[in-house]
Amino acid sequence: MNVKEKKRGRPKGQSSQLSSEAITTCAKALMKQEGKVPSIRKLAASLEVDAMAIYYYFANKNALLEAVTVSLVGEIYRPEKDAPWQQELSKLCESYLQLLAQYPGLLETMLAMTSHGPAEVFMERFDLATAALQLNDELRENALSMLADYLHGYALALHCQSGDSLNTDLLAGPLGFYMKALQQMAE
Repeated sequence: MNVKEKKRGRPKGQSSQLSSEAITTCAKALMKQEGKVPSIRKLAASLEVDAMAIYYYFANKNALLEAVTVSLVGEIYRPEKDAPWQQELSKLCESYLQLLAQYPGLLETMLAMTSHGPAEVFMERFDLATAALQLNDELRENALSMLADYLHGYALALHCQSGDSLNTDLLAGPLGFYMKALQQMAE
């Protein structure tokens, strides 16, 4: 009887294909497939390494979770400075909702996190999209909070619905209303 020997301990120098990027990529694929964050054991099994090898690259599961969510949110649309701000904000919102739809467990994961890495990525993109408005700090904070709450509610509704009656095409009306109000407040 042959017993498959587990790879234990720290990954071996350059012969190992394991890296923080490989771990993050595999975790994202499993998350997309299963709709939730994979366990360290499942991730290790998919990578064909001992679970402790993952801890060589990430101090704990929260550190891995942070890296995965920041990587995913980093894939959303990056607004361009010279384009109309309404167009850029629309593209950002649509991209964010598509990401949340593509990874069903991502929103719940982000909302449960204590770190702010993924939120900082979205805030930076929001600031790029709305730079032309030159929002003061209070208006920026309120506008950002309202938009994030609306998008998260929309994502939850998309996730909970039966059928296809709700989609990102229906975002245009409410988002247009939001942008018109935001522009008036900024003037």
